[in-house]
Amino acid sequence: MNDVGTDVDAPVVVIGAGAVGIACASFLQRDGRKVLVLDPDGPGEGASFGNAGGLNGSSVVPVAMPGVLPQVPRWLLDPLGPLAIRWRYLPFLLPWLWRFVRAGTPEKVQQQAKALRGLLAPSVDAYRGLLRPAGAEDVLHRVGHLNVYKSRASFEKDGAAMELRRANGVEVLDLTADELYQLEPALSRDYVLGRLISENGHCGNPLRMVQALAEHVVRNGGRIERARALGFVTMNGRVSAVRSDAGDRPASHVVLAAGAWSRRLAIALGDRLPLDTERGYHVTIKDPEVTPRLPAMASEGKFAVTPMEMGLRVAGTVEFGGLDAPPNWRRARILLSQAQAMYPGLSRDIGEDRTTTWMGFRPSMPDSLPVIGPSSGFANAFHAFGHGHVGLAAAPMTGRLVADLIAGRTPCLDPTPFSARRFVGNGG
Repeated sequence: MNDVGTDVDAPVVVIGAGAVGIACASFLQRDGRKVLVLDPDGPGEGASFGNAGGLNGSSVVPVAMPGVLPQVPRWLLDPLGPLAIRWRYLPFLLPWLWRFVRAGTPEKVQQQAKALRGLLAPSVDAYRGLLRPAGAEDVLHRVGHLNVYKSRASFEKDGAAMELRRANGVEVLDLTADELYQLEPALSRDYVLGRLISENGHCGNPLRMVQALAEHVVRNGGRIERARALGFVTMNGRVSAVRSDAGDRPASHVVLAAGAWSRRLAIALGDRLPLDTERGYHVTIKDPEVTPRLPAMASEGKFAVTPMEMGLRVAGTVEFGGLDAPPNWRRARILLSQAQAMYPGLSRDIGEDRTTTWMGFRPSMPDSLPVIGPSSGFANAFHAFGHGHVGLAAAPMTGRLVADLIAGRTPCLDPTPFSARRFVGNGG
């Protein structure tokens, strides 16, 4: 078998057809490379399908902020709370939780926020450059984003996160109750304060967006194959092919962008990484009686409400339970009741014929930073996974960074904070 580096006919094999994988394929094609995308499902049908649609350059606040840990017991005891743990899964989760706690120091949080800002700030404009030639630019919207609060205490509790945003160049406008209701008249009067982040955008249909980009990849000569990656054929320190349930696929390079399913494949590429999954839920209300003008985040409930082409999507909650446990659809029903309280104009009698529910897997690292960059074991294999809550927004810059690294040119942003090697010597 020839060294893969001399096989000019082999494509770059991208494992994963979500927003991140398709963005990687798009930017690689711009470099004139052949691409093959492997995924057992269709483009955008995983976590990309079900997210809240936010393209928020302001999402620089790591989950492990100082002060979060004391709130966890209250969240776990609240049936309407934003966090749930399947207790049988806890022994498997403990190493991740230990790293999560260690990641929440003030110094580390500052570093994480700076890295996330570089990854997220260009999101809307970067997507626009990809979607315009794909004929789907209309799916992008930039009307801003609201954070809303039921009390002065919760408004002030969120102050540290907002100051972290401001320190990273995000403009945040504080709103009085009157200003809030002028901007969003459909909102419940239970909310007494707000904050507006005007730079943020959102996607009106994440599935349509990813599918449009995928179709553009195919029109440009790329291939997308429904197949599950199982491992790799290697020689001379390089990956020569990806093993799949449809057979071996020759590769000049490999990009691992399989989201929550990336951990086992990353091990095969030389990196044992603390990747876990935050199970997220959504409910989408068809033909809602009221449509908010802006996407909004309810601070106390930690859920987001986004007007979309399909209706009003309410997304959020974090459930730790691994990849195999069945969904707890009560989590989605809770989101519906919370949306009805947030927007009183919504009917209190919304039946199943007007709602769809979903549960999916956010691939999450304990320090809130994805893994982007070369693998430790093979010179031509690259990681692009672990984006947590910001995968949709981070996809275009992730794709551009991966393309830069494969091409050997100066990267569009510093890849050091996202390196798999940040876990070396720290237990993997």
